[in-house]
Amino acid sequence: MHARGFRIGRLSSLLGFTLSAWSMVMSGPLYAQSGGDAGFDAYVQSLWPKAEARGVSRTTFDRVTSGLRYNSRVIALDRDNLGAPPNPNTPIPAFAPYRVKHVDAARINGGRRVHDRLLPLLSRIEQRTGVPTSIMIAIFGHETAYGAVTGSFDLPEALATLAYEGRRRSLFEPEFIATLEMVQKGVPRDVLKGSWAGAFGYPQFLPSVYLQVAEDGDGDGVARIWSSEADAIESIGAYLRRAGWRAGQPWGVAVQVPAGYNRAAMASRLQPTRCPRVFARYSRWRSMAEWRADGFQTLSGRWPDGQIQATLLEPDGPGKTAYLLTGNYRAILDYNCSNFYALSVGLLADEIDR
Repeated sequence: MHARGFRIGRLSSLLGFTLSAWSMVMSGPLYAQSGGDAGFDAYVQSLWPKAEARGVSRTTFDRVTSGLRYNSRVIALDRDNLGAPPNPNTPIPAFAPYRVKHVDAARINGGRRVHDRLLPLLSRIEQRTGVPTSIMIAIFGHETAYGAVTGSFDLPEALATLAYEGRRRSLFEPEFIATLEMVQKGVPRDVLKGSWAGAFGYPQFLPSVYLQVAEDGDGDGVARIWSSEADAIESIGAYLRRAGWRAGQPWGVAVQVPAGYNRAAMASRLQPTRCPRVFARYSRWRSMAEWRADGFQTLSGRWPDGQIQATLLEPDGPGKTAYLLTGNYRAILDYNCSNFYALSVGLLADEIDR
């Protein structure tokens, strides 16, 4: 948890998703692949006391759990996603090929169209949240291709299956209970569809995140992040605001590192407590004015306010494009703790703004 104290743990950072694999994990059958499982049925029924303690009625519990079946396809996808344990000695791949694939013409042009179509609404949401319109649209585009790919797995069934399997029950059982809470609070049962691992709606929120963060952007009284662009985008803005987004500051700026820059002298002494492969790549924090005084040059020729604090990231190593990243970049990382994800969101937002 970073210093601001807000941490809701977006699913893709917990499970190690990459955007290139997203189309595979979002697709799939709506209902179970295998027959009845007495152990699964007993496990689901054993959750009633926990659901009741969260304010779920017996009627709601029975309505949501009726017909749930153990879904072997969900478990197969979960195991496929595991891969080998990360090796700290394995070189991190270059960002440039990823950028070409994920900040592409389709996402840029699609983002501009959505941005222009929703601009009056987006401007009002930016006033309420402080998050730039282009950042919210860029996350919308990265998560679900602007609402085109949201997943078709039955959410309670997938989450109950993952909880029953047991490997990460501490994660998935509370998320299953949260789906019951959503229905108790009025979310229709039939809209609970998403990825095999529990993310749903245009922003791909976990059920617990929906309960904490989702907001009504169109004024109809319901946060319909599965069908309302206004609700989804307002909820993305609310997430980033609670993650510490500071209005008026950029996410970062592309820079050229001066020759002879002493990287060892600027190495961070902080010991990251989460996402170590992500946070260990940053330099010390310094003001934009200090970076500029040391001979750094922005590729755009424009510098943010000199008092803004920033850390240096060279995703492709010395001699390539580097980035000075602000605290707002950390807010994007809270959505998905991946430098490639956060950089691509920021760069896509910049392109949408052009």
